[in-house]
Order: sequence, then structure tokens, then C-alpha cells
Amino acid sequence: MTTSVVEFRRYRLRPGARERLIDLFDREFVETQEAVGMKVIGQFRDLDDVDSFAWLRGFSDMPSRAQALAAFYGGPVWAKHRDEANGTMINSDNVLLLRPAFPDGGFALPERRDAPREHEMPTGLVIATVCHVAPRTEEEFADLFARLVSPVLVAASAKILASFVTERSPNTFPRLPVREGETVFVWFSDFGSDPAYEEHLAALARSKAWTEEAEPEMDRRIWRRNEVLRLVPTARSLLRGSPRQGRMSS
Repeated sequence: MTTSVVEFRRYRLRPGARERLIDLFDREFVETQEAVGMKVIGQFRDLDDVDSFAWLRGFSDMPSRAQALAAFYGGPVWAKHRDEANGTMINSDNVLLLRPAFPDGGFALPERRDAPREHEMPTGLVIATVCHVAPRTEEEFADLFARLVSPVLVAASAKILASFVTERSPNTFPRLPVREGETVFVWFSDFGSDPAYEEHLAALARSKAWTEEAEPEMDRRIWRRNEVLRLVPTARSLLRGSPRQGRMSS
């Protein structure tokens, strides 16, 4: 399934409720959403907020998004489990509606989702970086990212998984609000582990290409400090970090 529209959803949860929501989500809301025409891309624990749950789902286009969401949220699975799911949440409206920044900018996902092994522990680390840029400048920022920012990140051992810009089409399913009136560029990177990510940050700090060129050029175009999320995939996430060991060369 080609996903030309992606929702990046972040939920603020009631204290101590995240594991209950993950268990419910991974058990009841993966195949059942995909059965009605969407792709559940990834579910994550936020390492920096124990009461946050982040996830991604994709759609072929905006009309099919409306159809798929209507089918799921009007269907029996959501009716059965919605009170339990909603009971874990304080709010669920922090949602970015996105499209790939480049023709090949979306996620390259495996065709099938492996069944989780009993007591499987989360592995891998996915970093989501959200850049807030001036209205209607996302294409300019995407060009900067491809030309200057991405090569420096990759040289410092980042694996860029996907990059997106704001999808400007009207929300085709108003029952689920999205953050409208914002212009963002979002990229996702795989580092395998938190130590590998720390090595990456250290490599960037040593890189003149980053500190003197890429970072200043990026900072001139953003309206506020980038949001950086350290995300660990759940056992049933299709998008998973690739565990890596060893130190990066300088």
C-alpha cells in the first residue's frame, strides 16, 4: 500500500496508563484498522515522557482516508473498545497531517508484521524531528534539507527513514481534529539505540559542516526550537529501529 498521506499522532495520557493503552492497541487496533484500508505504520513509547504515546498511520489519499476512518470509528471494534481506550487519554488532538516531502520520501516498510514473541522487550530507537517553518516555505525547507542538512546527518551515522511536509488538504474526517494552520517539516531517523544516538549528537557537535553551515541555515528558517522525540517501537510496530552496536568513527 502506497501511503501518500500520513497522520503523526501524539496522545497525552493519564498517569500510569501507557502500558494499558499499548496492550489494547497492539492487540485490538492494528489488523482491524488495516482491514478497512489504512496502514498502521508504527506505535511508540516516548522515552522523555512516560505519559505520552505516539503513533503513525498512513492512507493512499485523502478520500480513502475519510472512508477508512468512517469504517473503523463507525465499526464494531472501536465501539467495543473505545471507552477503555479513551479512558487512558487526557487528550488526543496533537495530530499532524503530512505528505512525503519527496517522491521517495515516505517510509519503506516490510510487507508483513512479525508476530511478537512472548515477553519481547522493545528494541531500536526512532528519532522524530519536527521543524516549524514559515507559512508556505516547506518546499524551500525541503530543498535545504536534501541539499545540506541530510548529507551531514548521514555522515554522522544517521539513517533517514522518511521525511514529510504539511498536507494542506482540508481534514476529510472532522470528527478527529488535526493541527491546522501550521507549516512543518518532519523527518524520522533510525539510530538503533540511545547510546548510538548520543554518539551521533557528539559527531554533529564536532562537525563544522553542521555547526557552521547546516544548523545555522536551518535555524534561520524555523520559528521555534525543533521538537525532537526519542521513540521506542512497541512489540507490534511495523516501523522498528535497527539495533546497532559499537561506536561511530569521528
